[in-house]
Amino acid sequence: MTSQTGLARRPADRAAGKASEERTRVAVCASDPITLNGLTQSLMARLEVFVAGDEHPDDVDVLVFAPERVDAAATAALRRAAARSSAPVVLVASELDRSHLLSLVECRVVAVLHRGAATEERLVRAIDLAAGGGGALPPNLLGELLRQVKDLQQEVLAPLGLNSASMTPREIDVVRLLADGLDTEEIGNRLCYSQRTVKNIIQAMTSRLNVRNRPHLVAYGLRAGVI
Repeated sequence: MTSQTGLARRPADRAAGKASEERTRVAVCASDPITLNGLTQSLMARLEVFVAGDEHPDDVDVLVFAPERVDAAATAALRRAAARSSAPVVLVASELDRSHLLSLVECRVVAVLHRGAATEERLVRAIDLAAGGGGALPPNLLGELLRQVKDLQQEVLAPLGLNSASMTPREIDVVRLLADGLDTEEIGNRLCYSQRTVKNIIQAMTSRLNVRNRPHLVAYGLRAGVI
């Protein structure tokens, strides 16, 4: 994909009284120069844009990603773009293969606009929502995403004794007690496990979930909603 990056800031007449660091910064990545130019021009009508080059800055607030269609190649390109930035993604596309919905969510896509309906107003609204921690998925895509999450839980995770947090029930019990400040011996006494068993459970989680230590494990549990 053709990759250009713009740091977008609101013009002075629309951002009076706001410090520059509070303004939304946007990186734009498109599948072709025409689309890239069109999106940039649309944003320029509302935002002050600076084209930084071919690499996505790692400090942008939102990434606007615009492939012609969402297929395996576009999803791979989005993964590469998401790897260079932790920003939420606004996706603008003409066609979307719904089998890639979960992959899009993994790449931090929080808003989806059909290219034919992506007016300047709708695009800026989606960017504002994404920057504020929100999102905007069409109802049909949201319904399909929920169905896929349900299927994932029932067909993949449940047979392994896992949930959407990739934790077993006894692992969740251990993490909750860690969050309460209990040490290994106290957790073992509470759950009727040996200290060795508790240590093995914690070690297995830290390795599988790629967390550094017990506080990091507790933080993971908080983000996953199991605590």
